[in-house]
Amino acid sequence: MPVAPDDRLLTKVARLYHEDGCSQFDVADRLGLSQAKVSRLLKEAKARGIVTVTVTSPVGVHTDLEADLEAAFELSEAIVVESAADGDQLLRDLGAAAARHLETTLRPGMVLGISSWSDALRATVDAMKPVNTLNGLKVVQILGGVGDPDAERHATELARTLALTVRGEAALLPVPGVVASAAARDVLSDEPSVRRALDLFPTVSVALVGIGAVEPSPRLARSGNVFSDDELADLEQRGAVGDICLRFFDDAGIPLVGPLADRVLGMDLATLAGVPRRIAVAAGERKLSAIAGALRGGLLTQLVTDQRTAEALLEHPAG
Repeated sequence: MPVAPDDRLLTKVARLYHEDGCSQFDVADRLGLSQAKVSRLLKEAKARGIVTVTVTSPVGVHTDLEADLEAAFELSEAIVVESAADGDQLLRDLGAAAARHLETTLRPGMVLGISSWSDALRATVDAMKPVNTLNGLKVVQILGGVGDPDAERHATELARTLALTVRGEAALLPVPGVVASAAARDVLSDEPSVRRALDLFPTVSVALVGIGAVEPSPRLARSGNVFSDDELADLEQRGAVGDICLRFFDDAGIPLVGPLADRVLGMDLATLAGVPRRIAVAAGERKLSAIAGALRGGLLTQLVTDQRTAEALLEHPAG
């Protein structure tokens, strides 16, 4: 079957450009064409299927999983890290990925909110490189300390370290994350240093949060976990699967209100939902139901997780 002259030219231009590595200028000069003509021919070669483009992901890059997560849960971005390791190494990998993402998306004048007790967030802050080129950044602690006074100091140090890293102004919550009563919460909320942070909650443009399971991690339990076993059992009976900033939610991501929520000094889920970018760093089987609930409820816009967690989330995206 005769080959059309146009097909010959299209194929020759495509081979010179894509296989031989010639620039459009070199192809034009060699074949006596204008550079604009070469550009049009290359576009036509793609449109007609003479040239096809295949993107091959390097080992450890999971862009297909990321795209599936984004589609299933309406995320603006998912970041999936290799999950060959567990424990501290996985935390470091998650933290490094979250840190790189945050570093590349920081803009002048941003208000960063960070929740307190989270090993994944600690790893993120530890992995961040100092930022010297941006002005007007603020860092707001959006949850008080959890458990005993050591945990409270841990929480403020996390926010303070992030502020130093991004050369920003810190607004800290030097109070417990949970207090004895709603009345105690109201009294502490009126303290000037506390009020300064609380008043910044509606201005937060990026919230960096961890996700907790109803049953606390061993480390959190050792720190003096704020809720009793009876209170946690009651939460589970009411359908709780996890929390963000000690604000518990069910399998569909619907917030659970009640006396416990009235005792929390931190950002509530309604305020969190108004933050333009809500980034969670979380992974692992223990937190799977909590992560899924947060995603189903639209509590997050971005998720940094590992391969195994991502695959498990996609098995039952609708619950």
